[in-house]
Amino acid sequence: MKKVVLAYSGGLDTSYCLKYLKNEKGYEVHTVLINTGGFDEEELTAIEERAYELGSAKHANLTIVDKYYDKAIKYLIYGNVLKNNTYPLSVSAERVFQAIEAIKYAKSVGAEAIAHGSTGAGNDQIRFDLIFQTIAPEIEIITPIRDLKLSRQEEVDYLSKNGVHYSWEKAQYSINKGLWGTSVGGKETLTSHQALPSEAYPSQLTKEGEEKVTLEFKQGELVAVNGKKDKPSNNIVTLEKLANAYAIGRDTHVGDTIIGIKGRVGFEAAAPLIIIKAHHLLEKHTLGKWQQYWKEQLGNWYGMLFHEGQFLDPVMRNIEAFLEDTQKTVNGTVTVSLKAYHFSLDGIKSDNDLMTNSFGQYGEMNNAWTSDDAKGFIKILGNAQNIFSAVNNETYE
Repeated sequence: MKKVVLAYSGGLDTSYCLKYLKNEKGYEVHTVLINTGGFDEEELTAIEERAYELGSAKHANLTIVDKYYDKAIKYLIYGNVLKNNTYPLSVSAERVFQAIEAIKYAKSVGAEAIAHGSTGAGNDQIRFDLIFQTIAPEIEIITPIRDLKLSRQEEVDYLSKNGVHYSWEKAQYSINKGLWGTSVGGKETLTSHQALPSEAYPSQLTKEGEEKVTLEFKQGELVAVNGKKDKPSNNIVTLEKLANAYAIGRDTHVGDTIIGIKGRVGFEAAAPLIIIKAHHLLEKHTLGKWQQYWKEQLGNWYGMLFHEGQFLDPVMRNIEAFLEDTQKTVNGTVTVSLKAYHFSLDGIKSDNDLMTNSFGQYGEMNNAWTSDDAKGFIKILGNAQNIFSAVNNETYE
């Protein structure tokens, strides 16, 4: 019997694929869940049990949270990556790493094929397929949902016919949770004018008022929350729990999909948004003007290529080297105020703060130059435009 590995999440699409591949195609189906921080041990156990109930010959849960942080999230923070100035690549980034680990697993068990539950209209199909065909071109890629052009209702109906009950109410919202945020898709995000209902988000408001939180960074990495040191991946989880109580981080991302159509998805990403904004503020104090300029350009490109599944392109390693080199002086503590549905950045403390009074205070006084130095600088700075104006008789009316 031919063996196929299914990248499994326990959701509607992959549940359908498991049943279909086993019953209709006669495969020995091996399921693998790649945990990037979205599942606790109890959930992983329940998903494994569910996979066996659906007919999986062998199931594996692979947790790669620290690898995911080291290889991906760290650089998304360094680059202050927000797609379209909004979205922290919550799903985009994790899909790439789920694909890498899934195809490695397929090779390790000698599978002839690998399957995933993507449709033909989204970005995930491209992210998975690009990784699969690069790492293991000899392994066939099977995509039942895409190939059969199935609707969610058709998937629910098929599962029901095969003795599997799946709530249609639950199927209306697609929720993908990981260390770097949670995406929420539903009927409202298929429109341009409707907002997701509050109850569609995993976290609800349970705290009012205001709470101060301190985030300590060392060479660009989050090393402590409220003075308690831990590894960055754990600090992200800690901050997420604090901020989720205030229902922070809800938004809707609108962008161009890889296949060229517009797409819309809701997300909840309290810790990612706070960390990126706090890190960016610290950089404003500790990096030079041109460092910040080129970081913005390359960070934007890095996020775009990552979002579009091009993580294995060698230019990504080049950009990572640049981003990492810029973080040497990004050290200090940022104070953040958490409030209902939003947050604000109060300020920073850093030994590398370039806003030092020894040279001068903006708009107040100068200690490192004279008034004549300032006048001479301004005159020379204006030379080019003065010459252009004189030669062309500009009146500027």
